[in-house]
Amino acid sequence: MNRRPTLLAAIALTATAALSLSACGSDDSPKGKDNDKIAGADTGKETSASPSPSASDSAARPKITFPSDAKNVFEYEKTGDATKDAALADSTLSVNSVDEAILKGTTDTKALGFYNRDKALSGSISYALGYIDKGHTWVGETRYYDYKVSLSGDDGAYVTYCSDESKSFIKDKKTNKVKNTPTTADSYVLYHTKLVKNSAGVWQTTVVSSTRGDKACQP
Repeated sequence: MNRRPTLLAAIALTATAALSLSACGSDDSPKGKDNDKIAGADTGKETSASPSPSASDSAARPKITFPSDAKNVFEYEKTGDATKDAALADSTLSVNSVDEAILKGTTDTKALGFYNRDKALSGSISYALGYIDKGHTWVGETRYYDYKVSLSGDDGAYVTYCSDESKSFIKDKKTNKVKNTPTTADSYVLYHTKLVKNSAGVWQTTVVSSTRGDKACQP
């Protein structure tokens, strides 16, 4: 569904050069009418809004909560490489942190700045405010799948994945009206992200690029 507006287009434009270096490959330049959205999971085929964090730093991690009518589902298998798996897990928590801000109606959440920084953080705030300022939220289920991860040195990673928004919809908080838009090719989005591990061992998303309607994500 087109529940995601184009607020991340600016991030996508600045991200292209950096993400083109990713070993994951693929052309990530924005080209659809909606280039958008932005994170987790600790085990393969994860579901729910707040998957388990890594044991090493679980005490310091903020809890992410969703209302009962909204859900992100993350589908991926663990690679067997501890570093890659940690990056994958925190990538999904980045997605959840942005959606939590939208669903709570405020960007003043602990998780947003915990899992995002640099261009990804500023873009995430603008993106969430695009919902909040209009009095919008979303309901339903968004599925994330076809994950690929590659490492860059000891503290860098690139993660690509797809999303299926065909079962998630924009909701007007004042009227409670839900936009039940039809499923089209634009209901599927390809994401390229860059992550950097900070001194606390958290993989923070720094750059996000997305292409709505990309053929790589079509069912």
